[in-house]
Amino acid sequence: MLPILDPRWHLFATVAQLGSLTRAADALNAPQSVISRQIAQLETQCGGKLFRRTGRGVVLTEFGQIVHARILPLIADSDRLADEILTTNGIPIGEVHVGLLPSSVPAFAGRLFRAAREQFPRIRLHLAEGSSAQLEEWLDAGRLDLALLLREGPVAAAGATCLRSMALDLIGPAGDPLLADDRIAFAELAGMPLILPAEPHVLRKRLDALARERGLRLTVAMEADTIALQRELAIAGAGYAIVASMAETVSGDDRLCAARIVQPELERSIVLGTTQHRPHTLATRAVSQLIASLFAG
Repeated sequence: MLPILDPRWHLFATVAQLGSLTRAADALNAPQSVISRQIAQLETQCGGKLFRRTGRGVVLTEFGQIVHARILPLIADSDRLADEILTTNGIPIGEVHVGLLPSSVPAFAGRLFRAAREQFPRIRLHLAEGSSAQLEEWLDAGRLDLALLLREGPVAAAGATCLRSMALDLIGPAGDPLLADDRIAFAELAGMPLILPAEPHVLRKRLDALARERGLRLTVAMEADTIALQRELAIAGAGYAIVASMAETVSGDDRLCAARIVQPELERSIVLGTTQHRPHTLATRAVSQLIASLFAG
């Protein structure tokens, strides 16, 4: 981004938002000592303390609150101006930070990189990998511009574009008689040893809520937070995992078999989330549209 405003004001806004020098340093990928020094420089120039330290981090002083309220519109305006200056010729330019789910990396990361390099050579793409919860946290902190996120059930959240919806299967070792049919009712999961993500994963919450509504009790044999680990544990006979349909996740692995969960049928969606903490630029819009087109293809 073309620096219109002193970059230290962006740093000030990040610290104010996160309430912690440590979290701000992590979000900005900068040493905490640098963050502290630049805040101190701002305070010297302003002639007053902007932050007050607490046991949990930092909070704005009364003076800091006044400055914060005035500086936020200036930051937004300067970011928009910088984008307009850089893109007046209609060519997307700048840095775009995108978060990818681990399950999407093997098939999608390379395609996205190659397509972005070919179609938008003046965009510098930064890719990060993390769980849906991690990526959402990084979006909230402004560390990412865009991220692939998981949503359990219908997608109704504002600011998120649904890229793909998938039914959920119960998977176990190949030849398992309990999965002989291609359908299994949710009620039949009661008493089965399940391999589920640890709380507070959104799938775990949803399954627990459905079980309570139906007066059922689910048995968690093991907890595993990644699809790859859930699959390997299911193959080893540790229990049954609940994952997106075999066509999406197992890719013909003959060590596994699956049955679609029905009554009710469960659905998971991959959505594209956008940060609300900085303006959507021509570059981020271009990459957002590119991601959607790659999923559609």
